[in-house]
Amino acid sequence: MHTARRSARSILLVFLAFFSAHSLASQNTLLILGDSLSAAYGVPSETAWVQLLKQRLQNNGLAQWQVINASISGETTDGGARRLPRLIEENNPDVVIIELGGNDGLRGFPPNVIESNLASMITLVQKSGARAVLVGMQIPPNYGQRYTSTFADIFPKLSDRFDTALVPFFLEGIYDQEALMQEDGIHPTDEAQSQLLENVWPVLKPVLR
Repeated sequence: MHTARRSARSILLVFLAFFSAHSLASQNTLLILGDSLSAAYGVPSETAWVQLLKQRLQNNGLAQWQVINASISGETTDGGARRLPRLIEENNPDVVIIELGGNDGLRGFPPNVIESNLASMITLVQKSGARAVLVGMQIPPNYGQRYTSTFADIFPKLSDRFDTALVPFFLEGIYDQEALMQEDGIHPTDEAQSQLLENVWPVLKPVLR
């Protein structure tokens, strides 16, 4: 009888170990490395686009994806490049959304520096075995045509260079709609969060599947 109990217990332990390993193996991680646009600046966190993304994943048969939002208001490409190695080491992501560069552009940082920082992040993501999704940004025309066009060109250029998925412009359909922008003219309102998700989703969905 004791032998039977030990056998049953051994079988149970093997089953639990297998189930645990299978659950871990089926879990995927999506890391979002962004600035205030993804850190829910000025809007309730429960209605921010990242939270809406989590709900969209649940509703589209992608519940195995765990979303980790490592976005910080005011973050630059330099700060993101410094934080990314540890974030990858700690979270072992399968996909990394890089939503950075806007603050660099608004501060007039040299485009070649911005491009270099983004390139280093994409390289690190790909070397880790994860896939990168680059989120394109644009800045107001008052920075001068040469700077604004050079800045905007950074993102498609890097997407072509590294063969990454690209969201052409994160604020498409939002930036020129007064009702969808906060009083600072920089950050989207609560009502705009669903549009942010719609700008990302068509690019992100095929990567996740």
